[in-house]
Amino acid sequence: MELNLQQLITHVRKDSGVQSKLALQPVLDRFSDSQPNGDAFHPNGDDAAVIATESGFNLFAMEGFIPEFVAHDPWFAGWCGVMVNCSDIAAMGGKPVAVTNAIWAQNDASLTLLMQGIADAAAAYGVPVVGGHTCQNTASDQLSVAIVGQAQQVLSSFAAKPGDVLLCAVDLRGQYQAPFLNWNAATTAPPGQLQQDIALLPEIAAMAGVTGAKDISQAGLLGTATMFMDCSRCGVDIQLQAIPKPTAVSWEDWLCSFPSFGYLISCEPHCVEAVLALFQQRDIHAAVIGEINDSSSVAVSYQQQQTEFWNLAQQAYLVPESGRDLDSRSADSHSSDRPLSKIHEYDNKEHSYA
Repeated sequence: MELNLQQLITHVRKDSGVQSKLALQPVLDRFSDSQPNGDAFHPNGDDAAVIATESGFNLFAMEGFIPEFVAHDPWFAGWCGVMVNCSDIAAMGGKPVAVTNAIWAQNDASLTLLMQGIADAAAAYGVPVVGGHTCQNTASDQLSVAIVGQAQQVLSSFAAKPGDVLLCAVDLRGQYQAPFLNWNAATTAPPGQLQQDIALLPEIAAMAGVTGAKDISQAGLLGTATMFMDCSRCGVDIQLQAIPKPTAVSWEDWLCSFPSFGYLISCEPHCVEAVLALFQQRDIHAAVIGEINDSSSVAVSYQQQQTEFWNLAQQAYLVPESGRDLDSRSADSHSSDRPLSKIHEYDNKEHSYA
């Protein structure tokens, strides 16, 4: 049966993960004037907050979990608390340093599973759990996990520019963690693999010509690409057939999926081969999936079909109006060697992994 691109894009656009990001604009707008320590301001929307130090950058991120997700599988929720935070730090070009958590548990059984999941993931990612807060005998199980990281060069979703290409890197060596569209390529990974995989992102951040990155979240690949382009004040033409995808998974499911390891990276054309080679050496599927332009359109093509997923000129997706006045997309913001802003406010997102 021939794929109908317009029907596919309409289906993905209506997905709850995609639509949930629209609610973030007033949240981000509320803290649009935050300028800790008087440092240079950078608009809300990145995967982690960034504070400059004398030796580099400190990264901060935090995830809160949907109670239904925690109740369904407390151990996996605990694991994901560490996993998604490590992913956010890596997306910013950083290395995870330590995590803390806040746990609300109905009973000892739930508490044990939540803590074991956190501990197991912390061991797998090589990041210590250094503190937290625990509430027992609560009405429901809930979880929040925070992380600290460090970076020498910061990747930002505000730094892509017209003329860059958009790469997608995703670990296809997994399966869905039912009943959600969470693609789990993490919990069965051999020892050491996860640490070595996320270590690729700081290496990529140091490469000349790499301009930005964002980890693929509950908004799926197209929703994440739209957030990326909204922050960078760009558009992108995406080739559907170029997107890495498990053979047995439908496009309807895959474009709405949250992969345990999935990143969108913008870079100048000359460094594409070097970036792809790093992922290929780790057996991670990676490919150029589109070209970034100076439009406001996130467009998708498949064979002879083309349609628009989102028009950012007609409807902003993530960045509030206050951020549009202050963001980094000024006349000189697309210089590949410009210094990154020092303060990044993290995207406080809610989804099934987190």
